[in-house]
Amino acid sequence: MKAREVHKLGTEELDIEVMQLRRKLFELESQRVTERIQDTSQFNRIKKDIARLLTEKRMRAGTSS
Repeated sequence: MKAREVHKLGTEELDIEVMQLRRKLFELESQRVTERIQDTSQFNRIKKDIARLLTEKRMRAGTSS
């Protein structure tokens, strides 16, 4: 997910996207324990997307107060 895409999302959409990515990360972690994962780069990609979304959320909260 690019920063440009994150800027276009609404506040509620940010929350939903963070929840979905965290759920996906949890599922990948579970798969790592039970089976082999072909593309391990997914972990870092998802973590960076979560960080990007949370950063945008904090920036919006800081500017609106």
